[in-house]
Amino acid sequence: MKVCIVLGTRPEIIKMAPIIRECEKRGTNYFIVHTGQHYDYNMDKVFFEDLKLPNPKYNLDVGSGFYGEQLNKMITKLKEVFNKEKPDVILVLGDTSTTLAGALAAHKLGIKLGHVESGLRSYEIMFEEVHRIVNGILADYLFAPTERAKNNLLKEGINENKIFVTGNTIVDATYQNIKLTNNKILEKLGIKPNEYITITAHRPEYVDRKDELSDILKALEILSNEHKIVFPLHPRTKKSIERFNLKISEKVKVIEPIGYLDFLSLMNNSKLMLTDSGGIQEESCIIKKPCVTLRNATERPETIDVGSNMIAGTNPDKIIECINVMLNKERNWENPFGDGKSAEKILNILERNHSQ
Repeated sequence: MKVCIVLGTRPEIIKMAPIIRECEKRGTNYFIVHTGQHYDYNMDKVFFEDLKLPNPKYNLDVGSGFYGEQLNKMITKLKEVFNKEKPDVILVLGDTSTTLAGALAAHKLGIKLGHVESGLRSYEIMFEEVHRIVNGILADYLFAPTERAKNNLLKEGINENKIFVTGNTIVDATYQNIKLTNNKILEKLGIKPNEYITITAHRPEYVDRKDELSDILKALEILSNEHKIVFPLHPRTKKSIERFNLKISEKVKVIEPIGYLDFLSLMNNSKLMLTDSGGIQEESCIIKKPCVTLRNATERPETIDVGSNMIAGTNPDKIIECINVMLNKERNWENPFGDGKSAEKILNILERNHSQ
């Protein structure tokens, strides 16, 4: 069995890492393709170094660009790689443009497709939701992280025989990688454990809109009067702040994007996570850090169900209200995303089906 792992963003690298390690452990014939969707060094290459992962066999270097143009470049270059390598199965993850491009290229060439982290739904109209749905339709193997995700797929008419509840590889990754962290980033920033809130914001639906972004920054200004705040600033968000002529409060500690292990350490020592990231909603749940989500809905409703997360949107008053609730909440919720053996289960399923 020859496996192709397609990725192109930080979350994909992190969540595919356990599958890459499992392939290495088993001696699986596999290779990695990096589309270059994240083209900034700090946003991709550093994660391979931090996690001690083998370099991709192919880096397509598509870079930034208009959505359709970027997607077309990915599909064209992926088809060239797939035709050359002839993998038996292609693995994509989640909901990125890279994921959609990998799925469409695999479908066009008649190659079996595995969708890792399948079945997540927020029911918001956004690019990511479209990508999730299309992948669900095209995939031969749908690796759902939870029963809820499986039920989402069943409601959409997906054949149950294609769906496998494996847990989420983010649990594998978090358990494996938190052992590699240290507190050097805290020393560098001059902060102490559990005395600060960390925020991340990057989703176009929010940071590319002046009103929403302005509201988030207003909330930070209010919060910074009572809490230390650390804000690793995403390139997209930085550009939007400049374009809209907005300002971040001087009391907020703004830093450049950092490596994954440093960020994991930063998160693990925060008293709360404030984010629009789906992955961070999961990670904070796993490591027992309260989370407040800067969106109007989430495709990780399991975090709401267990009580590790609240949805605040971008209204400053609502954000502060949710933060106050979560800071005073007991951290006794259960992790709903699996036992940390998702990669092993996924490879077992692929091997079993390939041998039939």
